[in-house]
Amino acid sequence: MSERAVRKETADVVWSGSWVTERLGVELVGDGRPDGDGELRELLGLALRRNPKRAHLLVSNVLGKHVPQKPSVVYGAGFELGRRVRELLGDAEAGRAVVLGYAETATGLGHAVADGLGVAPYLHSTRRPVEGVAQAGGFEESHSHATSHLLLPEDPELLAAPSAAGAPDGPLVLVDDEFSTGNTVLNTIRALHERYPRSRYVIVALVDMRSPADRERLTGFAEETGARIDLVARSAGTVLLPEGVLEKGRALVAAHEQPQREQKPEQGPEPESERKPEQGPEPESERKPEQGPETSSVNGAGRARDAGPASAASAVRPCTRVDLRWPAGVPDGGRHGFTPAHRTALEPALPAMADRVAEALGDARRVLVLGFEELMYAPLRLGTALEDRLDAEVRYSTTTRSPVLAVDDPGYAIRSRLVFPAHDNPADGPGDRYAYNVAGAGFDAVVLTVDSTADTPELHAPDGLLAQLAAHTDRVLLAVVPSYVPPVPQKDATATPFSSSPSSSPSSSFSSSSSDGSERQETTVLPEPLRGPAFSSYAPDEVGWLLQDLSDAELEAPTEEREEAIQSGGAHYAESLPVEYQPSERYQELFRAALDLSAARVARAVGTVTETVLAERGPRPVLVSLARAGTPVGVLMRRWARHRHGVDLPHYAVSIVRGRGIDANALRWLAAHHDPADVVFVDGWTGKGAITRELSEALAGFEGFDPEIAVLADPGGCVRTYGTREDFLIPSACLNSTVSGLISRTVLRADLVGPEDFHGAKFYRELADADVSGHFLDTVAAHFDEVAEAVDAGVKELLTADRAPTWEGWAAVERISEEYGIHDVNLVKPGVGETTRVLLRRVPWKILAKRGAGVDLDHIRLLAEQRGVPVEEVDELPYSCVGLIHPKYTRGATGADGRAVESK
Repeated sequence: MSERAVRKETADVVWSGSWVTERLGVELVGDGRPDGDGELRELLGLALRRNPKRAHLLVSNVLGKHVPQKPSVVYGAGFELGRRVRELLGDAEAGRAVVLGYAETATGLGHAVADGLGVAPYLHSTRRPVEGVAQAGGFEESHSHATSHLLLPEDPELLAAPSAAGAPDGPLVLVDDEFSTGNTVLNTIRALHERYPRSRYVIVALVDMRSPADRERLTGFAEETGARIDLVARSAGTVLLPEGVLEKGRALVAAHEQPQREQKPEQGPEPESERKPEQGPEPESERKPEQGPETSSVNGAGRARDAGPASAASAVRPCTRVDLRWPAGVPDGGRHGFTPAHRTALEPALPAMADRVAEALGDARRVLVLGFEELMYAPLRLGTALEDRLDAEVRYSTTTRSPVLAVDDPGYAIRSRLVFPAHDNPADGPGDRYAYNVAGAGFDAVVLTVDSTADTPELHAPDGLLAQLAAHTDRVLLAVVPSYVPPVPQKDATATPFSSSPSSSPSSSFSSSSSDGSERQETTVLPEPLRGPAFSSYAPDEVGWLLQDLSDAELEAPTEEREEAIQSGGAHYAESLPVEYQPSERYQELFRAALDLSAARVARAVGTVTETVLAERGPRPVLVSLARAGTPVGVLMRRWARHRHGVDLPHYAVSIVRGRGIDANALRWLAAHHDPADVVFVDGWTGKGAITRELSEALAGFEGFDPEIAVLADPGGCVRTYGTREDFLIPSACLNSTVSGLISRTVLRADLVGPEDFHGAKFYRELADADVSGHFLDTVAAHFDEVAEAVDAGVKELLTADRAPTWEGWAAVERISEEYGIHDVNLVKPGVGETTRVLLRRVPWKILAKRGAGVDLDHIRLLAEQRGVPVEEVDELPYSCVGLIHPKYTRGATGADGRAVESK
């Protein structure tokens, strides 16, 4: 079928990814071409799975795995990619190429690519050990329920780099259905390159969904190996994943799987004769060819669709065996290698095999050729031959190991699911297998094609695949292809560097990922940092947020309710968010005036702390700001280093929560990507030093990280790396998210943040009109040149001074706590920044202001006036001000006007 015909047939049909997009915010974005988005939607749908690494599943509409598709479309997609590879390589180099496909998803695709090249042998990895066949390699998959990838070529030299006399070595063509991060293929190349070095590799995929960083990584990898690496893909784009999607996906899967778990055996599928008309397929002219079957939905939202066990009547319904008369000596696929000579023998035999199947099908009008796990190519070619021989609709798909949620909704890619026991005596033991979009699809005949190894009693059992199929179609045919076993004993390959023994080197194995997530999974489970503009209003190079996006969660609570819950022990302050403060015009004028007044002072502090860090921690420290107060400071420090030294420092933001510690997963991410010794933690200011102590305790279990915090202002005398120890107004303390990239305070709550998740935060996109984050940064940075000389002089003096922490602030807080009868240092918030937070987020009781503090406290006085909080001027205060949270607060401790009053 031509691409134009496919597009015409898919017009005005619900996209099979819309259900997931609407609920999780997962989006597919094209490569910028005018029809890029539409092309991706034609190729891919979306589904959900119970998987600890990735909630969503990209479901290919042209792969022939999950979605029944015309065999000619499936085969043509791979064949065309193979033709493009041949054009890229040229005839001579194509003749020396070897094609390698990945089990199980890409075994048929890789074979079709090899057919497109026409002159290249083909091999695919396998999960099935074959007795008597030695391994020429293998790839171990950690964190996967599936068995290892094995390489079992009949010719042990197949993976070598063949070359003609005086000619360069031959290229290796690696084929996968999806190129997402590139980890799978790059790790494969690295492992193979150690034993079979060659000068050229070609990576082939249906879709290239890598990020810009992943693309750069491929370029760097090619330089590292010294080999040329080309990429050929049918379409390209990216997957946009909102933070928190994994947890939301888990909850969604759990909610929709519950009805399936509760389904009783007698609630199996309705007999075909009793099925409601709307559950059957749409007319061919109206159905999108890539979509799964059209079945009923509930209120437009869809319901879990598990076909359930077969009924007793269907279990005894016989199947019809078809003797294909598979040509002798032709392998069933590429498990042990498939050469051009094998291809030559198979092609002329296909029409006769199709005729035998067609005769057994009789008057069937809608036929599914169903393959079996890795056995994708043989049934695919049988399907293409049937299309030529039958005046009927022919579709093709295969069974799989991968569990995927089925939801009966036209906007979801997996509409139904058959579950049956494994029937090929797998090395990893018994387990469930699946066939998707078969039940309820209206097929009046299914041609199940397996190899002889899989033709076992389990296949024919009452709960086996044949019985499951019989419950959903009038006719089941069984075609068995002889399992090919190489007749010649293989050379011993036990010394291969691919050995998965405990003594193997790190390159001996790798973990990988694919659209069939349970088949190949990433070793790196943590996502990449969030960046603006998708998360925060900062430029993407300014900061990477090691957080998850909880923007869609309802987290805000009234200030008084939060305070009562926190002080009563009923909740932790990090489990909810205060309602974002919306400053009045008068308050915004105070912010602008404060910024104009103090910008140069802030710039000098920024320069001082940055130069101190560069002098003492090396020329390229990794800045890690404590979100969110530390993040504007981290951005400014990064700008200073670039402005004065032309150095782009990495900068990330992480969450730390008093009483709960720092985000351990963020630390693991940092340790995996940087030397922990290079990490410098950054915060805005110190109060009494609680976070300083919290960080020190939290890092005790992580090697290599220095617990020292670099801050803009250290009025509490808690750290030795600072810009100043004066307690002055840092304008970013005046506001909340609108001066911090529109990001909320961080959140740590068990139902939202799992053990493998980053802490969360919200992105207040709706406050964009009030955002002054960039204005604050630009205003301060504009003073860098004018303060440079003072910074240089100050840093020279500072580096020789005694900067040991005095903890003067902590002592003052303890004194104030007792003097005012509070008896809880956590309710005493010293310094301009912390006092501002009290007035914006908590229920304040009193404000202590240092006598004569002046304009630095203008915004404090205004906020106190607005909230009816008394300001008491005191002497001998080491801070400009101290905010006191209402002790023993209950909502009864406020007057009718909501203002705080002293408890009696």
